[in-house]
Amino acid sequence: MSRTVIIGAGIGGLAAAVALASSGEEVTVLERAATPGGKMRRLAVNGQPIDGGPTVLTMRAVFEELFAEAGEELGDHVRLEPLSILARHAWSGTERLDLHADAAASADAIGDFAGAAEARRFVAFSAEARRIYDTLEMPFIRSQRPNPLSLAMANGLSGVVAMARINPFETMWAGLGRHFRDPRLRQLFGRYATYCGSSPFLAPATLMLVAHVEQAGVWTVQGGMHELALALEALARRKGVAFRYRQEVTAIETAAGRVSAVCTAEERLACDAAIVNADANAVASGLLGKAVQRAARPVGAPQRSLSAITWAAAIATRGFPLSRHNVFFSKDYAQEFRELERGYPAEPTVYVCAQDREGNVDGPERLLMLVNSPANGDHAPQAAAAVERAMRARLEACGLELAWTEDHVMMTDPARFGQLFPATGGALYGRASHGWMASFQRPAARTAVPGLFLAGGSVHPGPGVPMAALSGRLAAQSLLAFRASQRRFHPGATVGGISTA
Repeated sequence: MSRTVIIGAGIGGLAAAVALASSGEEVTVLERAATPGGKMRRLAVNGQPIDGGPTVLTMRAVFEELFAEAGEELGDHVRLEPLSILARHAWSGTERLDLHADAAASADAIGDFAGAAEARRFVAFSAEARRIYDTLEMPFIRSQRPNPLSLAMANGLSGVVAMARINPFETMWAGLGRHFRDPRLRQLFGRYATYCGSSPFLAPATLMLVAHVEQAGVWTVQGGMHELALALEALARRKGVAFRYRQEVTAIETAAGRVSAVCTAEERLACDAAIVNADANAVASGLLGKAVQRAARPVGAPQRSLSAITWAAAIATRGFPLSRHNVFFSKDYAQEFRELERGYPAEPTVYVCAQDREGNVDGPERLLMLVNSPANGDHAPQAAAAVERAMRARLEACGLELAWTEDHVMMTDPARFGQLFPATGGALYGRASHGWMASFQRPAARTAVPGLFLAGGSVHPGPGVPMAALSGRLAAQSLLAFRASQRRFHPGATVGGISTA
């Protein structure tokens, strides 16, 4: 019988495990941490469980499809609640703007905030964001190995016209300048570039599609985002997947140029295929052995995505009326990103996820606070104390006061992220999406090493919870196609020490 070993129980690895097991494959997952989820981790602060990674769930259909393929329903295992307020944004103590799940309500709010002309421009912007998403969903997002030519020719002449209409050579900031006159609105929607660890001044305008993804629905997960990882793991177990935690992979072995085994410090697992659900740079840097190092191209420090400094806290707040998702913007976005190229901004934009409320709450509440950071965890001194002061000053300038208590706060900086996710320097999203070709430079699922496949946020189609899940499904599909080709062309042969008959 064929066997697949998946390295890493992040969302991409979990999705791949479910997809493969649903097709009758024998799958073993090895994970160096004690629990599943990867970046979707749960932290314990002052006895409280706090989401310490992704906090936004979109594209729920991706997960409904995963469960449906396994013969089950997502809603039977995870309770999702739609948010009416997508996010609350602030620039000062008096400048606030909510975006709503109801696009008409968002347009009204923008009209009250910035004028009727900007509200009309928002409607036009939303239409363009949807057009970009619709143009790219099948030929790019859900495609195995897209390239500029295949993308342009996906739908014949109409595809070429559609590609021209999504302005692939324009920067996101320039594209937003076509739509909005108010710099605060350009700043608000430009922040979507940071969802893939990039600068809106360098990322392509196609990333405006994120606005449509959020307008299509943002959900909370009852019990926290980590519950989604636990539900996927439980689904995979029900399909027969074996999980082994606290198992760090030391090497992937090959025989006759093909994957033959995955090794840990304790054992050697014979297999004919492996999926690496880790940053692709871990492969390229040789952390998984020289035999497979050529399977990925290295990403140097200048090409890395952003990292972050986060503070998970269980503390009381006062003043600003927090929603679930809140963004406190710096006064000068261009200056902030110029400073991020060299180090830490004097005035950072701050994201706050208030995990216990939609309105006011008395007493301590669970917060995750985040500022962008260079991915310098492996080569630069850390400056978390100074950044913390700047972060708290920005919140206070917008009217949010924190009852800060050091023993009720857990900080994670790029150095720590680099330890959690080796070979990244703390980069959380793989390669930065800078320039029109950047999205095509992410590795695809299938590699040059037969039997080795990649999944996760550093590979195609990119970072984010649903994209990582899609990468796992693409890896599973590619692996099944590879195995079918082996059986077709070499019936009864042995691949990786295991018979294909």
